[in-house]
Amino acid sequence: MKLKTIKLQRPVIGLIIMTWSMMAISEEAYTLNPGDILSISVWSEDALQQEVMVLPDGTISFPLVGILKISSKTPAQVQDQIKQKLSRVIPDPEVNVTVTSVSGNNIFIIGKVNNPGQMTMIRPTDVMQALSLAGGLTAYAKSNSIRIIRRTDKGQEVINFDYTKITEGKAPETNVLLKSGDTIIVP
Repeated sequence: MKLKTIKLQRPVIGLIIMTWSMMAISEEAYTLNPGDILSISVWSEDALQQEVMVLPDGTISFPLVGILKISSKTPAQVQDQIKQKLSRVIPDPEVNVTVTSVSGNNIFIIGKVNNPGQMTMIRPTDVMQALSLAGGLTAYAKSNSIRIIRRTDKGQEVINFDYTKITEGKAPETNVLLKSGDTIIVP
């Protein structure tokens, strides 16, 4: 039995590699939020294995390190920060930081939806997905006046969202990815 070999043309291989690399670049690393739970361990140091919660002020406390401000940092950044502080007392510490619960990655949906309230995002979630998870709009909702309130370093930002246009296939750029702490208001 003779096997056939398929030769891929260079442009096809290039397109596959480019697509894969673009997907890897476009994914943002998860940043930590108050309420998240982390498992922190230092290899061969039993006393330095703990589960910690990010406090409301964005800090954690860890033995031999003290209090660290970690809100809005990635787990890898926190791992490096702890390793740097521990290296003063432990030669070349091997630190591991994993997120065991994303309890701090919350959004809030209020107003005329069937199930208003707090929702924990376990994956990237856009406005339409959040409204779907809230049971959809009620019959009396003003679908063209939905707003997203987002806190930034410069204060609050208001993002307008027109549900009707989205369902008609218009203005897809307004269906933004939500960030922790966002509040969707459905009048």
